[in-house]
Amino acid sequence: MANPVHSNFVLLLSLSALLLLSSCGLFDSSIKPWREELTVIVARGENSIDAEFEQQLVSLFAKQLQVKVKFLPWPLDEITPSLISGKGHFAVAGLRSNEYAGFRFSSSYQSVSEQLVCADPPKRLNELANKNIAVVAGSAQDAALHEAQKTFPALHWQARTQQTVANLLAEVANGALQCTIANEEQLALARNFNPKLDEAFDITTPTKLAWAFPPDGDDALFAETEKFFAQIKKDGTLRRLLDRYYGHNDRLEPVDSITFITKAKTELPRFRNLFEEAARVTGLDWQLLAAIGYHESHWNPLAASFTNVRGIMMLTEETADRLKVTDRLDPRQSILAGAQYLQLIKEQLPQRIADEERTWLALAAYNQGLGHLEDARVLTARNGLNPDSWSDVKKMMPLLAQPQYFEQTKHGFARGGEAVVLVETVHLYYDMLKHLDPHEIPSLPSTPFHLKLPGDKSFSLP
Repeated sequence: MANPVHSNFVLLLSLSALLLLSSCGLFDSSIKPWREELTVIVARGENSIDAEFEQQLVSLFAKQLQVKVKFLPWPLDEITPSLISGKGHFAVAGLRSNEYAGFRFSSSYQSVSEQLVCADPPKRLNELANKNIAVVAGSAQDAALHEAQKTFPALHWQARTQQTVANLLAEVANGALQCTIANEEQLALARNFNPKLDEAFDITTPTKLAWAFPPDGDDALFAETEKFFAQIKKDGTLRRLLDRYYGHNDRLEPVDSITFITKAKTELPRFRNLFEEAARVTGLDWQLLAAIGYHESHWNPLAASFTNVRGIMMLTEETADRLKVTDRLDPRQSILAGAQYLQLIKEQLPQRIADEERTWLALAAYNQGLGHLEDARVLTARNGLNPDSWSDVKKMMPLLAQPQYFEQTKHGFARGGEAVVLVETVHLYYDMLKHLDPHEIPSLPSTPFHLKLPGDKSFSLP
């Protein structure tokens, strides 16, 4: 249990050590100067969307500085002392900048509410005194509870090591833990896996996430960081990244997520090998192809619609003919053709577009056609937004159904809103598949298949 006296003693001890090291200018001599290579402390074993987003930010920063970046993983509860002892130039681990006195924090890149999640939720904070609450040690949630404890001294909790927020949320959903704390984005994603995580309320002031620097760190590096954040806020890069990683989190209704997870464990194993083989041919991720297949047909190889699209990937007759598919209801042919079609669309998009953006833009064209996508990109540019960014283009695509807009386009009317729903939903399914335990989706054996593709190019899949 967190003890206020003990916590204050530990904080005082840490700050004393920090000040001592600061006065000595101590920094790990094994760390290269930041102008040669950035050494960035991250949370060990963390493969969440939060970690992917933060490391993407760091990679962009390193690219701007034209230096290499080295990620140094440490347990979350040891990140503060590792930063104090000079193990890295700065730390990036979803740190709450609100309360950490003594450290230098960059400008905040994201503000998120910290929410109490309980199996039997109380109405007010003062009802938490007898609740069993656990959070990840050293996390923003741990820090948020320390802040809340100033107002509610009876508040107590377990600060667990070797845990993740997702694990603790799953414990609450399964009844093994009464309460935990998660930020609003973590909770939104977790609800897709655990629909029982229903009611929640804010525990304290929102967390301002930021990068942490030792107080004796290089002033020039800190200045470059501030310049970087000012630029990506101004040019929309930060907004687009936030949308890419979090904009689709809460799209599914609870019943939809339950059905998806159930089918991922029962139906997907029959086709996993086929998705993996198609991925090897095209270079696309098999989970992405599987996510498309689920959105299109719920992995039903006999699926058909009134518009005469058929099969797992719901191919039109025109697309099937183009890709030399002889039977759209054959799952092998359907999956490979769908993957190849998406890859062909990607290849037709301007090469300057970043690969991940190309994937989502191509998926919109998979649904509505490349011509309509280009119309939406033109509208995006006319409105002063970035036509090479999906988060900007998706704002324009629904306008293709409105006469005042589609009458000005080359290809006319399109159900652009339908494409947006497809891309955002597939994105969510894709994230869920990546974070499901792979042992829950075994790969059942399948027979070899062979398919003739355009340009007289043959693919034989072993």
